[in-house]
Amino acid sequence: MSDILTASGTTVWRLIAGRAHDRPEAPALIEGGRVLSYADMIAAADCIAADLAARGVTRGDRVAILSENCIEYGLTQLACAKLGAMVACLNWRLVAPELAWCIELVQPRLVLCSARHRDLARAACPDRQALDLRSLGCAGEAPDLARPEDGFIIIYTSGTTGRPKAAVISQRAQIARMCAFRLDLGLAREDGYISWAPMFHMGGTEHLFSTLLIGGAVTVMDGFDADRIIDTLEQQRIGWLMTVPATTELLLARLRTRRPRIKGVRVVGAMADMTPAAVIDEVTRLLDAPYLNSFGATETGMPPLSGDLIRPGEMPRSLAKKLSVLTELRLVGPDGRDVAEGETGEAWVRGPTLFSGYWNADQVNRETFSGGWFHMGDLFRRTPAGYEFAGRSKYLIKSGGENIYPAEIERVILADPRVADAIVVRRPDPHWGEVPVAVVARCDDSLDEAGVIALCRASLAGYKRPKGVVFVPVEQFPRSTSGKIIREAVEAMVQEATA
Repeated sequence: MSDILTASGTTVWRLIAGRAHDRPEAPALIEGGRVLSYADMIAAADCIAADLAARGVTRGDRVAILSENCIEYGLTQLACAKLGAMVACLNWRLVAPELAWCIELVQPRLVLCSARHRDLARAACPDRQALDLRSLGCAGEAPDLARPEDGFIIIYTSGTTGRPKAAVISQRAQIARMCAFRLDLGLAREDGYISWAPMFHMGGTEHLFSTLLIGGAVTVMDGFDADRIIDTLEQQRIGWLMTVPATTELLLARLRTRRPRIKGVRVVGAMADMTPAAVIDEVTRLLDAPYLNSFGATETGMPPLSGDLIRPGEMPRSLAKKLSVLTELRLVGPDGRDVAEGETGEAWVRGPTLFSGYWNADQVNRETFSGGWFHMGDLFRRTPAGYEFAGRSKYLIKSGGENIYPAEIERVILADPRVADAIVVRRPDPHWGEVPVAVVARCDDSLDEAGVIALCRASLAGYKRPKGVVFVPVEQFPRSTSGKIIREAVEAMVQEATA
């Protein structure tokens, strides 16, 4: 039986090595004028794997990386995939105390960083040596130790406790996500990908490796640059051109001006719910590509709802979504039973794209996977048109593609003795989709808006800092019978005031 199980599974390294065997000269990774073929990529990753193994990295270990997007980042992830080690992808937008928490949570064997982020790495982990990411590589061949259920990458996702959780995506899940990526979007082997989103996001890492598993070429970019993206579109065919609301309009402005002759795009966009209809209409017409109308998460990948594409020039009345081919989905009420058609329920998901739980968080995992389903915390209702998003059971602010949990900001503000009470809510924003706003009851009038922002600046990444502060008497907070502030009511107060 063990031989049968072994034969039925494979790993990220072995499949990508297979692409290199079939088409060794095909382009794999592109960064500026630098191009690595599949054969070059495998050879370089093998040298890095040999170096990591010589430093004691083996199956099950964690290697933390703090770096901007670059070819070496992807090569090191591929090297770790061969060893059965997992890469913890650190967010360079965080401040040192936040990073220190993320690093200690996963207890990495090694911390790697780029020259740009060396000082931040040293501040976050002064007791550890941070090695230069670009210095790795030695002669020799590393052992192929990985198994399908081994962790591949760790992506940090904020939690309702105000501390990040470390989501472990296995090699099995990454391979399944490649399948959903290709099947749901109708991609071909020759379709490339532009990896401009930070590698600590799924948009930077997951889809890079999905493309390599298929056999396409990945153009690695250090952040969003509309002109460089258009240059790439003129040179190669792209499968999914991932954009978020804040970047779609930047791209549109340059497309209008340049009117490029592109090779072709199969699918564009993301987050249709937060993108103006006129923007979706124009970008699909200019690129002659449908717009992705999906709902997924770090924990699930593009599924569960990645089966719908908005055709060019067609804006449907409803943004109801369709199920991925690789996902089971239930909508469940507070009583744990499936809700009726048209009623709102929490999305419970099952399928091979699911992550393997949060690192070192047994109690959270027991609750999140209760009953053998992953409880997403997102609310939907099923209608004849599909699944319509109804809200978040765990309040989340999505700002420009970043997930922000209010508890993380509230923890910082409430620690100040001048604050009697505080809550953070979302406010619509034409550029970012939505932004956090702090509503504060103070017990010392010397605390002003600048003071609240300064508190957050010292402890939180820029995108998490409130974009506005509203002061109210503590008795004006709407509260439930249990005394908790009713967040939705406060949000309505803020939106009414700003309107």
